[in-house]
Amino acid sequence: MKILFVIDTYYTSNNGTSISAQRYAAILRQMGHEVRILCGDKPENEAGRKLQVGTDFYAGTFIFPGCEKACRKNEFFFGKVNKPVIREAINWADIVHVFTPLFFGSATIKECNKIGKPVTAAFHVQPENITSQFGLGKVGFVNNYFYGLFRRGTFNRVRHVHAPSFFIANEMRKHNYTAQPHIISNGINEEFIHAGEKKLAARTSTPQDDPNRLIKIMMIGRLSQEKRQDVIINAVKYSKYADRIQLVFAGHGPELERYQELGKTLKHQPQFLFLQRDELIEELLTTDLYIHASDMEIEAISCIEAFATGLVPVIANSPDSATPQFALDERSLFRPGDPKDLARAIDYWLDNPQERHLMEEKYAENAHKYTIEQCVALFEQMLQQEIAEHCDDKQSSAAGGATPPQPDKRTMIGAIKRRITGLYKRIA
Repeated sequence: MKILFVIDTYYTSNNGTSISAQRYAAILRQMGHEVRILCGDKPENEAGRKLQVGTDFYAGTFIFPGCEKACRKNEFFFGKVNKPVIREAINWADIVHVFTPLFFGSATIKECNKIGKPVTAAFHVQPENITSQFGLGKVGFVNNYFYGLFRRGTFNRVRHVHAPSFFIANEMRKHNYTAQPHIISNGINEEFIHAGEKKLAARTSTPQDDPNRLIKIMMIGRLSQEKRQDVIINAVKYSKYADRIQLVFAGHGPELERYQELGKTLKHQPQFLFLQRDELIEELLTTDLYIHASDMEIEAISCIEAFATGLVPVIANSPDSATPQFALDERSLFRPGDPKDLARAIDYWLDNPQERHLMEEKYAENAHKYTIEQCVALFEQMLQQEIAEHCDDKQSSAAGGATPPQPDKRTMIGAIKRRITGLYKRIA
């Protein structure tokens, strides 16, 4: 298949959606498919140039007014609705897959529907990821507004949607999305699993605790408000092991300076690292406990990568996050945003090394079902299903038996309102 991936910002390593697109593209190419990227940005460094395979389609970028600071700190830029480039790209493809449900992705889906090109979408961008940048992540009506925008502009214009978790598939149903969700993890590289297997196989017994040894606790993720690294820093203050804990945060983002300042209150100031995959694995292999404190998350691949290497995760039990699904029992959960409850969970696992080692093996085994190769194979089936249904539609249409798609009621009302407004302006 000729597969076109559509995403606003592709050439970055600080965005989970971009990284998922990069990984999926690489595996699909290994499977023999042609994959090209329609995006706003161009590669600007050696790491970006390594991602180029063949010729991609570049539409240009822009920053939405009022979002300049957030966009630059998060290394995210909106793709321009450059219709000549969009048309050239979708004419090349057998099928189009849209990763980001914003202006760029919505315009591409409209062009696909207009010319009759098979198209699918992915639910990687949670409305709360956007609203939290402006301190509105927990304001329900604001998030519902964005769910509605995504529904009308993107997801109700396609038949099939890649949903990385049961959580986000349920959110789609709650917000009246009509597309069929395909619950497929974004997947992890097998190197994390192999590293965990080697570590656990080499371990012969539970080591005796050395009171002089530093205890390393880690979280992977962008340094942003919704990821709540601040909860981890504050939790250490309440832990009986506070004088021995060394926090490591893998990632960068807009909250770096604030977290550095907050961390000065700890005996061992947190380390903030930005690591390539091999370096990340090495860091995980020397870590004692993994924390995932995020308030909102569609899946959290970084948590899977951590427990694949043989770590017990401690996860914020947030109703706006999919990550609690990975907890094998209540001991791996804490109340979201509550540093004292997180300290309780940290102390439990550090007090019980034998139990922690037992659970490390169970978590590592659980990671096997999330390999990226298995996930991409399911994703390929979704694309094939869309192509087959699209062909059936064309054949039915040629036979005169197709029923034209009916616009939803809100779209019709909106169109009527626009016509009335236009008529009023002309009269006035």
